[in-house]
Amino acid sequence: MTERAPESQSLRFHAPYMEWAKTRPAPEFDLAGSNILACSLDDLPGAREAMALSGANDNGYQPLMDAIAARYGVAADRVTTATGTAGANLLAFAALLEPGDEVLVERPGYDPLLGAARLLGATTTRFERRFEDGYALDPDLVRRAITPRTTVVVITTPHNPSGVVADGAAVDEIGRLAARQGAVVLVDEVYKDLTGDTSPPAAMRGDVFVTTSSLTKSYGLSSLRAGWVIASERVAARARRARDVVDGTGSIVAERLAVLAFAQLERLHARARMQLARNKAVVDDFLAAHPQLEYAPSAATIVFPKIRGLQDADPLVERLMREHRTAVGPGRFFDAPAHFRIGYGGDTDKLRGGLDRLERLLTATA
Repeated sequence: MTERAPESQSLRFHAPYMEWAKTRPAPEFDLAGSNILACSLDDLPGAREAMALSGANDNGYQPLMDAIAARYGVAADRVTTATGTAGANLLAFAALLEPGDEVLVERPGYDPLLGAARLLGATTTRFERRFEDGYALDPDLVRRAITPRTTVVVITTPHNPSGVVADGAAVDEIGRLAARQGAVVLVDEVYKDLTGDTSPPAAMRGDVFVTTSSLTKSYGLSSLRAGWVIASERVAARARRARDVVDGTGSIVAERLAVLAFAQLERLHARARMQLARNKAVVDDFLAAHPQLEYAPSAATIVFPKIRGLQDADPLVERLMREHRTAVGPGRFFDAPAHFRIGYGGDTDKLRGGLDRLERLLTATA
């Protein structure tokens, strides 16, 4: 009798990492996530008073769209709100793709970006961000991979899973390459605000670019699911019509709280940067103490090391969970099985505990 594969594995839009993240056993020390430590209601003064169950948000909650536009220096009609960055990516793809179109995605990469394109009937191809180049964004590799069938080129900056920031000149060159093919460049910038980079979103570089982001990763506000697309007026309008089909409107409760968050964003940003600096010092000390770990320096809440000479980190990742109740992100989900992703935006004591367990395992297997 032939054993059937799990139904999810037969879906063209399957995102294995997200399925794993939602179904894995709960660890004592969780270093697999990539969010900043979650805010409490006390971290957002006025939150209780801002909650209300009604409001007009048919084409987006206007105060939230205005707040996003003001923050990033764009016109409000270029903003489309969404359910997190994942929702923003889906709406952007829906606005840009037809069935059979080709989407060119970086590798290593975040697999829901592949799944969202496939969900809409597109095919996906890859270009490399190479470890030996520090995961730098190389326009020559995009040039070799792009074809007349390419409709969207997808990049993340900072890069997920490595946390490496893309060079602006490389982003511009990829925009020129895409424009010559009649394609668009989708730039997922969900980690960008944590880096201290105050440059405008990629969408301000020209209409060939679309930016997606959210309050999720950089501010400790993952539960609000407040995301957005910034694009040309035409693409933004198409994304709003796509939202009519995907989820209609956002949660007015979450959107009201998101407006409040934007009013306090500098304070929330300072909180997040302090948390990141404290935790990054812990991670940097750990990495420096283990020269067998090779990695590219990160500007985000994640780092993507590998053990020198090891081709498959899965057994180590599984043993870390089984014997030490500690989770890290398996590299296989990012098409880099020799690596594993450590998230260090959360609770500092939990981070120290998880790294201590990882150190024990590395010592035992040396």
